[in-house]
Amino acid sequence: MELQSFIKSMNKNIERTKRLVLRISELTVAYRQRNEILDAVRDFSLEIESGQKYGLVGESGSGKTTIALAILNYLGEDGFVRGGRIELNGENILNFSKSQLRRVWGSEVSLVPQNPQASLNPSMRIGDQIAEILASKNGNHDSEVRSKALSLLARVNIPDPERVVKTYPYQISGGMQQRVLIAMALSLNPDLLILDEPTTALDVTTEASILDLLQEEIASSDASALYVTHNMGVVAQFCDRIAVLYAGDLVEDGPIEEIFQKPLHPYTMGLLASIPNLGATRREAKLFSIPGQIPPLGARPDGCVFAPRCPIALDICSSAPELTKINNCRSVRCHRWEEIEKGLIGSAEFSSSKPQDSIEKPFSKPVHENTQILLDLKNVSVHFETQRSIADLLSGHPPSSVKAVKGFNLSVLGGMTVGLVGESGSGKTTLGRGIMGLEHLTEGEVEFSGEVLPVKLFERDLETIKDLQIVFQNPDEALNPHLRVGTSLRIPIQRLLSINRDEAGEKAKRLLEAVQLPVDTVHKMPHQLSGGEKQRVALARSFASNPSLLIVDEPVSSLDVSVQAAVLNLLDQQQVKTGNSYLFISHNLAVIGYMADIVAVIYLGYLMEVTRIEELFKPPYHPYTEALLSAVPVPDPSIRKHRIRLVGDLPSPLSEFRGCPFNNRCPRVLGEICETRKPEWQFDQHGNRYFCHIPLEELEKTQDVLIDQKEEISGIND
Repeated sequence: MELQSFIKSMNKNIERTKRLVLRISELTVAYRQRNEILDAVRDFSLEIESGQKYGLVGESGSGKTTIALAILNYLGEDGFVRGGRIELNGENILNFSKSQLRRVWGSEVSLVPQNPQASLNPSMRIGDQIAEILASKNGNHDSEVRSKALSLLARVNIPDPERVVKTYPYQISGGMQQRVLIAMALSLNPDLLILDEPTTALDVTTEASILDLLQEEIASSDASALYVTHNMGVVAQFCDRIAVLYAGDLVEDGPIEEIFQKPLHPYTMGLLASIPNLGATRREAKLFSIPGQIPPLGARPDGCVFAPRCPIALDICSSAPELTKINNCRSVRCHRWEEIEKGLIGSAEFSSSKPQDSIEKPFSKPVHENTQILLDLKNVSVHFETQRSIADLLSGHPPSSVKAVKGFNLSVLGGMTVGLVGESGSGKTTLGRGIMGLEHLTEGEVEFSGEVLPVKLFERDLETIKDLQIVFQNPDEALNPHLRVGTSLRIPIQRLLSINRDEAGEKAKRLLEAVQLPVDTVHKMPHQLSGGEKQRVALARSFASNPSLLIVDEPVSSLDVSVQAAVLNLLDQQQVKTGNSYLFISHNLAVIGYMADIVAVIYLGYLMEVTRIEELFKPPYHPYTEALLSAVPVPDPSIRKHRIRLVGDLPSPLSEFRGCPFNNRCPRVLGEICETRKPEWQFDQHGNRYFCHIPLEELEKTQDVLIDQKEEISGIND
């Protein structure tokens, strides 16, 4: 009897492994716009089995989120399915009533959205939001539900669940908010998780822990996942299969290893060539950037949708190619895929060594680079006083101080790029704003071109303001939504360069040409531009006065990989042309490694390591740098790096540290000395410096070479 039960259980597990969870057949999704019906997705087909992780990739506007919402049958008033089927566990959910959909949502399919702040109710405590979901299915709201909520938070590795259930969303970090959303998505043990860019806004260490968590949960529950993203590195490390979407058409589909090793569609080749691989630098290879952008709805060509941007398009591409099956495991939609497979068309067609325009021309090391210090930060600290509660005011309790930047010493040489890297909340942006005079320095001084700068922006002279500019992370906040692009460019040009309106207008046009935007962009409003176009406008404005130093704060973090490549190439071109310097702020070590000459690593306001780019990717590393490097998702599924995961979130910036600020998360902590004594700076033979108690010789012996670009990573850029 026991043997029969065992065999029955094994058979059931085998059946479950092979069970088809989602089948999408010839799906066409359309939107109503101004009395027109425009197709956003056309004849899309996909199958996902239980336990399978499927990546859906493509640039913004390709239709990824439309497919995710169609699976949920949640397209909104203007969207509708014009043809095809969506079967979830064998049932066509397009025929479901609202009550049937409510039964399916959560229990069979759950969504983890991109923005946790927009998805969590700011007026409800975390525990109540989780309990509400559980109660909606179980029909009660009692202590059992609360206990389940606590276990769910513990399941997604949230420390101190008892405290977190009582907090509001704004009281926890972005990484913890995302874990809460994952807990809510897992609460009813769904068969299918739809992950819509769940880690895009997170830094690499938080992203790595979230991906680890998802991997574990999917493996343990035998659920399946559709991972919607434009991050090819995440897909390479997380997914089993990948579907590439362009302008609503499925252009390539297959096993993850085969697609990354030998892509057969020009669009996939272009996406992979646009990625700055960890360890590659701009001195060695330029990034490929796909020219143009995805056509808007209603303006898509009759033939191959990618033909207007394709470097290998022929006359035959004026007719639409069919989706061709290859060996029953891959499919591709391209007239020339057989030439690509045979190697007759290769990486040379997707390399900026064969320039498409002036931005993509290869450049050597800047001839303007010198050893003169342009920016010198001396013991810079930035503290903020927190708002006191009424109780604190009545009791006379002094305000607490948030120490965002602490005793920072760093120099930027003329013609060079210093990369500033660290997790969210580490003080990167605060430091940049302090240098600009937008935040008041508590201690220290900023020396620029040999002179100490006034701490406040309005106290600085016009020449200094012209010579020191900043580009913020979000171009939407940098551009006035009520002004045309030409006006947003012209006004600062007039003020900074003291020229008349007509001259400023002409210079605005020349700046747009310099950043590869058409001149008629001056007549457009910001909402008419894509994210990449808006970022280029912001860069054009910062270039107007030809500054000696440009602070760029996360300029590509929210951009598609191809647009990111164009912006990075543009910054490189400008530096080679003018000899200006950059303080490049980012949490993306691949981007920092590609752009920077010197890398400065910041943690909780403290400078932890300063190293030349040549030594960044080999031991010794500061243990924090080691963790950052190991967390970067490499866009090659054949590479599995040594993984170091930091436990917990950044400590509160209100915290006081007697010892090393990293000691409570450090995987190499020595014990009492790290807890009670501040480290001394250590210097190696190359002049690199490390804020750590562990001797450099010991670090070098115990640490692995985490990445070697030339030996380990092969790709289209090679």
